[in-house]
Amino acid sequence: MKNGFRNSPLWFRALNQGWNGTYLFGTKSRLDKDDLIRLARKTTGLNDLGRDFNDQPLELLLKSVNEEANLHPIGRFITRERFVSLLSIRLRAEHFFKKYPQILQQELCPAWIIVGLQRTGTTKLQRLLAEDPDHRVIPSWEVINPVPINLGLYDLSPDHHLTRPPVYPHPNDKRISVANTSVKALKLMSPGFFAIHPIDAMQPEEDILMLDVSFLSTTPEAMMHVPTYADWLEHTDQSQAYAYSVKLLKFMQWIRPAKRWVLKTPHHLEFPDLIEKHFGEVHFLWPHRNLAESIPSFLSMVTYNRMIFSSDVDERKVADHWVRKIGYMLGRALDYRLKPGNDGKFTDIYYQNLIADSVSELEKIYQLNGGLTPEIADCFRRHELEHPHRKHGIHQYSMADFGLTEAEINRNTSRYGSFISEKYDLSQAKKIQ
Repeated sequence: MKNGFRNSPLWFRALNQGWNGTYLFGTKSRLDKDDLIRLARKTTGLNDLGRDFNDQPLELLLKSVNEEANLHPIGRFITRERFVSLLSIRLRAEHFFKKYPQILQQELCPAWIIVGLQRTGTTKLQRLLAEDPDHRVIPSWEVINPVPINLGLYDLSPDHHLTRPPVYPHPNDKRISVANTSVKALKLMSPGFFAIHPIDAMQPEEDILMLDVSFLSTTPEAMMHVPTYADWLEHTDQSQAYAYSVKLLKFMQWIRPAKRWVLKTPHHLEFPDLIEKHFGEVHFLWPHRNLAESIPSFLSMVTYNRMIFSSDVDERKVADHWVRKIGYMLGRALDYRLKPGNDGKFTDIYYQNLIADSVSELEKIYQLNGGLTPEIADCFRRHELEHPHRKHGIHQYSMADFGLTEAEINRNTSRYGSFISEKYDLSQAKKIQ
């Protein structure tokens, strides 16, 4: 196939093979709830995970990972480090919440929430909107670690709401170097990934990682084969994850306030009701693209993701899981949108238009905010010149890579297809990979 799913670097394969051979000597990374919590507490020197911490999601996720994911040694190591990091974030957050109760007494800033499916232009849209100085986004360095690692750097006086740090992030903030290391590691492990989703430590990323801190998100099933956990998650109330996500957002705006949040993750398609309940004043931006293009593109990204964690990746299983899941997510979003009074809470963005003439497409959004000024439009154009489409190469993919047909996609997404065809004829739009 055209894709380089299985063309992982030689060093990567050799290290996995060699490491696997040493498992008899006890080198297998341990994925155990109590051990991970103990290590996070030791790493941070903190003990309180918060009264609202629920360890059941972590326990069920670990069971699924250990029994179903078939991770290779590097995948197990990355997963262990990542889970310890998520628990450490929670420990550090609780430190600040207790010391500065005014953090949680704030009102969350209004938000524009980008809820489109994966591979529909959501990243481009958010990164353009991030150029508006009135907007607050979560750059990659901050989304990986929303709470500082070196606590004293922002451990300011109780009247902090009057005394902002003059520079954010602080030049000595360890989170920057952590993010840069993560980007370099991903390039080494999966060079082809950046043609799909270019990652930059200083550019915005998905706020789904705020939900990961509660171990209630679709991130694990995008990274590995965890069907038992994924099924449990789909039938579980995720209010606690959204409530804690708001706490983390309040912490971030406490340090650096702004007029409006601009957030995005496809995960939110399932939960616009929870967004509205917990986030307050929101407006949804919904990018759309021909599903025969966006779904295979996303399946390709998931496959690259999973190859970082396991050598046992079946492209057809990836398609079986996610084509159904995408249909379910779209159905949940439509259930909410089609309720009386809700359609006006959405602005539709079309991928082909966003690529061809982004400023014209963004003008639709800025009608919500008094119109797009020439100064902000110039910011958008400058960003596009600096970050051209396909800067990191052409992402090649096809439905055939996954044994998938357009008819199969249509069967799972027919309701959405009918809805969007009334608004815009995506089938006539030019294909842009």
